[in-house]
Amino acid sequence: MDIRTPSVHHFIVNGKQRTGRLGEAVAAEYLQKNGYRLYRRNIRLGHDEIDIVAYDPIDRTLVFAEVKTREHSHRDYTPELNYSGRKRRSLLRAARRFVASRNFAGGYRLDLLCVVNGRVIDHIKEVNNSL
Repeated sequence: MDIRTPSVHHFIVNGKQRTGRLGEAVAAEYLQKNGYRLYRRNIRLGHDEIDIVAYDPIDRTLVFAEVKTREHSHRDYTPELNYSGRKRRSLLRAARRFVASRNFAGGYRLDLLCVVNGRVIDHIKEVNNSL
């Protein structure tokens, strides 16, 4: 195999990353249209990642949002199915680290935004209590 030729796996990873980034952009726009203030995107804290950090002015709460994206809808395979217990623990750990590193004393919550076909189809607030 030619070393300059990307493997099939390379294209799959990049395709998934592209879909994920597009979903995050759609979710960020959705949050802004709904009055949220966006603070940061794609924060890495050790092995953990936070897709979006925003502020919900109605609840006066810092929101750590996980975005799950699908290019096409399928009634038996919805984006929230990929929000595993492992991902939930990772997001909670990252949120706690983020809050502690900034001595943030206010409330915060974890939300899940599901994006399909370029639009948010579900916004689950306080996802640790919902799923």
